[in-house]
Amino acid sequence: MRILVAEDEKDLNRLLKKRLTEANYSVDACFNGREVLEYLACAEYDALILDIMMPGMNGLEVLKKIRSWGNGVPVLFLTARDSVGDRVNGLDLGADDYLVKPFAFEELLARIRVMLRKPDTGKTSVIRVGDMEIRLDTQQVFRGGREISLSGKEFSILRYMAQNVGVVLSREKLEQHIWNYDYTGGSNVIDVYIRYLRKKLDEPFAEKLIHTVRGSGYVLRERKEA
Repeated sequence: MRILVAEDEKDLNRLLKKRLTEANYSVDACFNGREVLEYLACAEYDALILDIMMPGMNGLEVLKKIRSWGNGVPVLFLTARDSVGDRVNGLDLGADDYLVKPFAFEELLARIRVMLRKPDTGKTSVIRVGDMEIRLDTQQVFRGGREISLSGKEFSILRYMAQNVGVVLSREKLEQHIWNYDYTGGSNVIDVYIRYLRKKLDEPFAEKLIHTVRGSGYVLRERKEA
């Protein structure tokens, strides 16, 4: 999943990007409110971690602006402003969560996991597709009751496909959600990772879950349509 971090304290910004990347998220980072709007205009994100006190445009103004665009990206305010009035104001403007500095990084990760649970998964930490079970909180995958070991990037791609089960996803869409702007890999990187996933998740089983839609991309579904 792809996350945008907006934090004007450079050391904290750098630490957040490092720790989130280590947690297998794709992360872009910026330092002021106007940059947030520029990033959101150019890419689709799964979550936004937003400081309130930023130069150029504060976090509350940023949130109000992006909600006026109809952008429903989940937003977590990360801020030293801890009054009840501040929290209520942020939530009323459309924030999904609010975490006060200083904070435990494990709590931030837990809150991000909650935000990333899509409505169509029933707000659960487990997604099931056929005989495959994906545990979002522990990043474990089981098929036919057997645990399948995946790399961080393999799990990220599978999770995104499972959260969009039945939807054909282009290579560009998949790449955009897994890698940040710093990525300089090859043009066939998605095809390579889909091959890895098929080898682990499909080859040992009779029913195939990952399908190619020629000229369009890939789709995760229980059976191939005629």
